[in-house]
Amino acid sequence: MGLFDRIGRVFRSNVNAAVSAAEDPEKILEQTVVDMQEDLVKLRQAVAGAIASQKRIEQQYNQASVQADEWYKRAQLALQKGEENLAREALSRKQTFAETAVSLKQQLDQSSGQVAKMRQSMTDLESKIAKYKTEKDMLKARAKAAKATEQLSQAMGQIDTTSAIGAFDRMKEKVLEMEAKSEAIAELAGDSLDQQFLSLEANSDVESELQLLKAQLDPSSKAIAGTPTGQEALPAGSTPVGIPQEAKVVDAELEELRSKLNQPPS
Repeated sequence: MGLFDRIGRVFRSNVNAAVSAAEDPEKILEQTVVDMQEDLVKLRQAVAGAIASQKRIEQQYNQASVQADEWYKRAQLALQKGEENLAREALSRKQTFAETAVSLKQQLDQSSGQVAKMRQSMTDLESKIAKYKTEKDMLKARAKAAKATEQLSQAMGQIDTTSAIGAFDRMKEKVLEMEAKSEAIAELAGDSLDQQFLSLEANSDVESELQLLKAQLDPSSKAIAGTPTGQEALPAGSTPVGIPQEAKVVDAELEELRSKLNQPPS
């Protein structure tokens, strides 16, 4: 393939692509119907011309037939009058008109066939135009709907919903995280309050036991829980009769311990 052939093919393909891209279905449909109507007008004119030609041929045929009959009658008249030469001339004229009539009859038959076909073509074209007019309106409506759908699709394609949806999902997750954090803080606050009350209760128990221990260690107190001690507390510095010296030392140390325990903490 030569270089110029390749260039020509590229040029034609580009031209065809440009023409196809420039075609508007609505306008093309309208123009197609207009073209068919113009063709119908031309066809009607052609049919009218063919009919007029047919009528002229028919008139010429009728005239030739009449002339042929007329010259035949003249030939009969001349022969009756004894004018044989004149009769022969009349028959010659009659023959000429008869041949002309035969030729015109053939032309008339052909013209009649052509006119009939042209009439049928005109009727078919009228039916097609009526059908295409109806389809044209429907196709134009479909073309408009398709164009609107295409424009909507292009508009939707230009809108980036991914980022918006992503941002929405992130904010949703953030709200859920904030709610979970708030619930956790509330639970921790409730646990801390419970712990405080439990600590207070534990301190109360310890304090009660401490007071009980103090009461047990206080020499001036009575026996705890109604348990008899066997003897009342002795006055300070007195020693019961019959107590050994070791017991005295123990009592002194016990008394010192009691005094330390009864002193308030510094």
